[in-house]
Amino acid sequence: MIWLFLGVVVWSGIHFLPTLGRPLRQRLITAWGAGRYRLAFSVVVVASIVLIVVGWRSAPQVALYQLPPWSGPIGFVLMIVAFVLFGAAHHDTAIKRFVRHPQLMSLLVWSISHLITNGTTRALLLFGGLGLWALIQMPLINAREGAYTKPDAPGLKTELKGLAISALIFVVALLLHPYFAGVAPIPY
Repeated sequence: MIWLFLGVVVWSGIHFLPTLGRPLRQRLITAWGAGRYRLAFSVVVVASIVLIVVGWRSAPQVALYQLPPWSGPIGFVLMIVAFVLFGAAHHDTAIKRFVRHPQLMSLLVWSISHLITNGTTRALLLFGGLGLWALIQMPLINAREGAYTKPDAPGLKTELKGLAISALIFVVALLLHPYFAGVAPIPY
């Protein structure tokens, strides 16, 4: 469980650097240069993901709460929403007119989906920890960036293209989920 905990802490810590540790971030950029800082940031993010995956797969599954039968289908629908939001962070979409931080909101919805479908200690640590990080990060970014200017709505073709890409990534994630998480996302 320690590897999972460390992965969540390292992920959160490195991602809080641009919001809570701006002076330290600026000192590092000045000392290393922007390119080396981005490389170091990326290496730490990848290391945190490796720690999370290794920690998840090695952590014991101690049950904390019993899941109701409806949690599976609701969790699945929430995952579709999470992938649409994640996609919205990376292309022009009307969603950005209503959701300022679609990628962080995606992670929060992903966390909720997994918490209502996994009642174990390792699930609470991973999904609760990352969901809490996303929830805290949104107002910190708002404070840093100031007032939000809503983007113009794109055309229908652009919107549909983004949704199609999100759907494709969702299907690929479903197929790969057993290999990186060790668990089938849909009980057969």
